Amino acid sequence: MNLGRYIARKTVWYLVALVAAVSLNFLLPRLVPGNPVDVIVSNLTRGGSITGEQQKQIYESFVAEFGLDQPLWQQFVTYLGKVFTGDLGTSFASYPTSVNDMIGEAMPWSIAVQLPAIVIGWLLGNLVGAVAAFRGGNWDRSVFTSSLFLSAMPYYCLSILLLYVLAVVAGVFPVGGAYSLGGTPSLSPSFLLDALQYYWLPFLSLVIVFIGGQAVGMRSMAIYELGGDYVNYARAMGIGDNKVTQYIFRNAMLPQITGLALSIGTLVGGALITELVFNYPGVGSLLFSAISNNDYPVIQAITLIITVAVLVANFCVEIVYGIVDPRIRAAATGEK
Repeated sequence: MNLGRYIARKTVWYLVALVAAVSLNFLLPRLVPGNPVDVIVSNLTRGGSITGEQQKQIYESFVAEFGLDQPLWQQFVTYLGKVFTGDLGTSFASYPTSVNDMIGEAMPWSIAVQLPAIVIGWLLGNLVGAVAAFRGGNWDRSVFTSSLFLSAMPYYCLSILLLYVLAVVAGVFPVGGAYSLGGTPSLSPSFLLDALQYYWLPFLSLVIVFIGGQAVGMRSMAIYELGGDYVNYARAMGIGDNKVTQYIFRNAMLPQITGLALSIGTLVGGALITELVFNYPGVGSLLFSAISNNDYPVIQAITLIITVAVLVANFCVEIVYGIVDPRIRAAATGEK
């Protein structure tokens, strides 16, 4: 019953959060100054061959097509209906391209760079942090200092440094893009090898910073656990160091697992500026372009995906914590 109430309570809270997030996701892009239809009409009439009356007709046609002539509440109802049927709408700036297609093309590039960077960075960072905490001394101080420096460095700063040193000066990697000019994305070996050359700089800029952040967190937790009463008691009872180390590592890993879940949850937009620096065609670049053009459907779709991913990641972590640690679910349900 305790676990059931805990899960029910968390489910209700996260459903409320989801409703609030979806509402804000619809409203916030519409608070940005400017009208996306003005941009579309301006691009269509740039040659000057269309009269003012024709421009007015084109403008009214697009406003009706996108439903911007409807009251805000009606637009919201239409938006909800499309979301729940999996239809993310049609892009304003790239009309009549489907938003689903645009995200489907950009998403693999973001996942290919960020998911390996998060997983590898998490594994290596936790390993380095744990070793530093256990060994101590100069090794610990050097690891802590370098990890703290890396974790405090914004992704885009390291991206610019790597781009200048390894691409511009050394010429080891291409300057930007995801594949050679004129290439067509495919799963052929030749294309994959070509894309791999453009892959390393964005990947390194993400994984290095992530290793630093995870190492700092793991080191702090491991040092905290090393001073715990249960560690002293276990050693006094004659329990071997290997067994005690397992206890310490397992307890220190709990916050790190939370960090991993949240990092994966924010995978979609977590490296927006990194993708812009390297001109990488991921979801971050797509979101930046959509914001520049007031492309409501694309902005809404990407931010909705990010929001749902973060909420699901948080929800899963809280449920797992509630199952693993009875104290957490007892505190959440108000039981003693």
